[in-house]
Amino acid sequence: MHNNLFIKPFLFFVICILLVSCDKEYSAVGDALIGENNFELAKYSSKVVAYNEKITPIESNNLQVNGLGIYDNPAFGKTTANFANQLTLASLNPTFGPNVAIDSVYLDIPYFSTKTGTDTSGNNTYELDSIYGKADAKIKLSIYESGRYMGTQSGKPQSFYTDQNSEFNSYKMGSRLNDDANVAQNDAFFFNPKEHKTVTKDAAGKETTTRTAPSMRLKLNIAFFTSKIINAPAGSLASNDVFVNYFKGLYFKVEQSGSDPGSLALMNFAKGTITIKYKEDTSASDKTRVEKSLVLNMSGSTASLLEQSNTKSDYETATSNPNRVIGDEKLYLKGGEGSVAVIDLFEKKDLLGYDKDGNVTGPNGVSDELDKIRKEGWLINEANLVFNIDAASMKDSNEPNRIYLYDFTNNTPVVDYYLDGSTTTNPKKSRYIFDGNINVDASTKRGSNYKIRITNHIRNLVKSSDYKNVQLGVVVTESIDVVNSNILKNSSIFIKEAPKASVMNPLGTVIYGGRSATLDDKKVLKLEIIYTKTK
Repeated sequence: MHNNLFIKPFLFFVICILLVSCDKEYSAVGDALIGENNFELAKYSSKVVAYNEKITPIESNNLQVNGLGIYDNPAFGKTTANFANQLTLASLNPTFGPNVAIDSVYLDIPYFSTKTGTDTSGNNTYELDSIYGKADAKIKLSIYESGRYMGTQSGKPQSFYTDQNSEFNSYKMGSRLNDDANVAQNDAFFFNPKEHKTVTKDAAGKETTTRTAPSMRLKLNIAFFTSKIINAPAGSLASNDVFVNYFKGLYFKVEQSGSDPGSLALMNFAKGTITIKYKEDTSASDKTRVEKSLVLNMSGSTASLLEQSNTKSDYETATSNPNRVIGDEKLYLKGGEGSVAVIDLFEKKDLLGYDKDGNVTGPNGVSDELDKIRKEGWLINEANLVFNIDAASMKDSNEPNRIYLYDFTNNTPVVDYYLDGSTTTNPKKSRYIFDGNINVDASTKRGSNYKIRITNHIRNLVKSSDYKNVQLGVVVTESIDVVNSNILKNSSIFIKEAPKASVMNPLGTVIYGGRSATLDDKKVLKLEIIYTKTK
């Protein structure tokens, strides 16, 4: 189940607000002090310990977007993304007239796309978004009826995990449904950016052209849907509760198409439909044929089924043997069934403490570095973590547009996330003060770094001994607005869950950690603090 209970994040949010509520006065005082002669700005860099943690098979049901296809990442390895979902009836308990005959059945799932132009004839061109790999790369796509029940059990939704593809594959039934003679519908399928153009004629012979944005539009087997839907047993289409038990869903199986490397698309399957167009007699006595249609929505339960292969040795070694004491030199952030970086702020040495009068005491369970900052009463103006990308390791990999930092100890957002209300016209760029968006080098056109601002988190640590110095986690994210976590299938003492938005993203990035024997010090991960101090 998802870790999205209301009480946990709500209480955390309330505590954060209480801790920061007095920060208005604190910040105002700090702002005033900057201009005084007795105070000056200073910059401080604190070393951090950062290491890799593997995300083993993880919950992948009911994601907002799901991958479909093959993406061979030069830095991480190959991901094959299969998919399964339930269908629901758009209109319950349909009735069919005499002499029913299906004309066509087609599946339609929209791609993420942007219109780039229109010619003089009204034809539109589009650019597809969220396609990874070569644009015209082929995959072998087979769609089957699934025999795997995906509904509730004992009144509760089922959880599905990224590693269940072999199970769903074993439950596939019959022959594939997208069996058209055109290989672009199956054996050599690709994500086509062309718009769909349909021409219809009315009774007077007047033609009407309808244009729609690019989508996965596949013809499905007429005989199967005649048997399954038109000739369904009595009561099978009466309600969706009954229907999902009768027709358990579809399974999308992806394989390599010859020697083609393939490509992978992120898609919102919930917007997909299956449209059955058929004709029937007006009545038993009136043989006039009438055209009708029945729609099945793809809005039921879903499962993203990911297979990993050809895993790169550097990635495998780093995530299998993390150094949780002194940290790793490189951090591998990968979505799906991937990996997360865990960060410890401030040195771990704890030899000294201070009482309320500033007198030295023994160890107090707080980093000596943080104790010193608290004792000196720093006024924190800004605090950032800058994650520099290892361009050589990334090679030609697609780069994730954003990473997300969170409270790894409690699997909740940090206070800076909650307090950032900044928005843009592009929802993927919202909370831009908190940041995490990729910064691109103008000369190479490749990512150089990601920057995340944690000013309020550091302020709270300095101001309050009750505010815990929790571990932080960093992952790739598909949506900055999705912050709840999914449970790992086999949790450990080191990691039990990971952000849901990371499961949705198939990409990865390699960034420098907090230590290196050879790396330029400017590349090493550090906590950078700008603060006001007395002269």
